[in-house]
Amino acid sequence: MVLSIDISPSSPATLVPVSGPAVPAAVATAGERATRRFWEFFAGQIPNPNTREAYLRAAFDFFGWLDGRGVGDLLAIEPLHVAAYVHDLRGHYAVPTVKQRLAALRMLFDWLVIGQIIPVNPAASVRGPKHVVTKGKTPVLDPSEARQLLDSIPCENIVGLRDRALIGVLLFGLARIGAALAMNVEDVYSQGRRLWLRLHEKGGKRHDMPAHHSLEADLDAYLKAGGLAAPKGALFRTLAREKGRPLSDRRLPRRNALHMIERRARAAGLAGAVNCHSFRATGITAYLSNGGQLETARAMAAHASTKTTQLYDRRQDQVSLDEIERIVI
Repeated sequence: MVLSIDISPSSPATLVPVSGPAVPAAVATAGERATRRFWEFFAGQIPNPNTREAYLRAAFDFFGWLDGRGVGDLLAIEPLHVAAYVHDLRGHYAVPTVKQRLAALRMLFDWLVIGQIIPVNPAASVRGPKHVVTKGKTPVLDPSEARQLLDSIPCENIVGLRDRALIGVLLFGLARIGAALAMNVEDVYSQGRRLWLRLHEKGGKRHDMPAHHSLEADLDAYLKAGGLAAPKGALFRTLAREKGRPLSDRRLPRRNALHMIERRARAAGLAGAVNCHSFRATGITAYLSNGGQLETARAMAAHASTKTTQLYDRRQDQVSLDEIERIVI
């Protein structure tokens, strides 16, 4: 489900789906006010496009589940319905997905209560499954594997230069893929004779990081070869189809970046899964393994808490591997 905002002089602004049903049946039955309130929630309360899409999918899935059980009225929805839906989800999805969908319903129904569409929130009293995480699941590379990957990318063309620079931002800048792809040319700037990165993190937070010397060289080569001069233009772009232009004006999509990383990892002969988040975890682990402090790693990764940073720390993996080899039979 993808949303677009329709603004025209002849009608008020509306948020409409590009594909799929216009609105869940139970919401449509409640009238025009309910329909508008439903779309206003996604347009005004969920600024992040990825979260908006996930929450919208959760809402349509829940109302579709209700339709299959003959519940077609907003006022007829009870906590029992939400609890039964959550129970069904646990048989098909991981706990974090179940918790996210329940959170989406809680927020949506809160918004409908505030708008006086329904009297109470049927999801407010429903408890989600417990989920305790002490170690992340993101695949992490050994430092030698990370270097092997970078060195395997050729620098003779703009594609190789772009890919090395992007992976370098993820690895040395400890950046999320979303923050890296959202960078503009002006977000790479000079300060004190060094290049700096300006990352736009979740919640609109601005995070500035000095560039590692290896990343500095890759970024400089990429900027020069790509002829990237317009400061407001995207930093990482797709290739241009026109002759004489190496890069287009179009920002590199996240899916393309993931496919590129998987392709580069295979070409480098790396075994196992590697994804966009692997480099953030690899950079944090490498920093801590070389005597870095956890609180500093938290600040570098722009995490709100060191508990989040610890999920990326995989130093214990190597300790466990060394210890298991002591079992000599």
